[in-house]
Amino acid sequence: MSDRFAHQLRLDQIRDGERLDLIADDDERRAVAKRLGLPSLDRLEAHVCLERTGEVVRAKGRLLAALDQSCVITGHPVAAHVGEAFALLFTPEPAAAPDEEIELGEADCDVVFYDGAVIDLGSAIADTLGLSLDPYPRSAGADAALKEAGVLTQEQASPFAVLAGLKRNSDS
Repeated sequence: MSDRFAHQLRLDQIRDGERLDLIADDDERRAVAKRLGLPSLDRLEAHVCLERTGEVVRAKGRLLAALDQSCVITGHPVAAHVGEAFALLFTPEPAAAPDEEIELGEADCDVVFYDGAVIDLGSAIADTLGLSLDPYPRSAGADAALKEAGVLTQEQASPFAVLAGLKRNSDS
């Protein structure tokens, strides 16, 4: 079984304008699901166009996935579908001193550093999937479970709701 969704491409074999269809097999989907803490990952594919300028490779395309996440309240599976565009910029590791910090701006969030010879497109796609997931998935029974546990909704806990409750109590 493979330990990840690895699609390594040697820089010297990447053609400008090359199109790739990456479709994860069962083992790769299980590995990515485990890495991302997903109960299941039924589909993972990426349709990519590569542009190369020297040692810099741009990967633009569309990520498609069908998966289950665990509800943050009940732990029950929550079905999710991902279908979104992505743009990645692969660039060689900067030649910084070992203790020197590298500052990245907001526009650099999709930059993936590589060793100068090989890019791992599959791993970058898996990371992109992880970033596109709902950080707080909730199942249909989440609200009932919260109510049963005595957790107030945002509206019930608002200062205005508390004041209204105090007014009702003082009127009785």
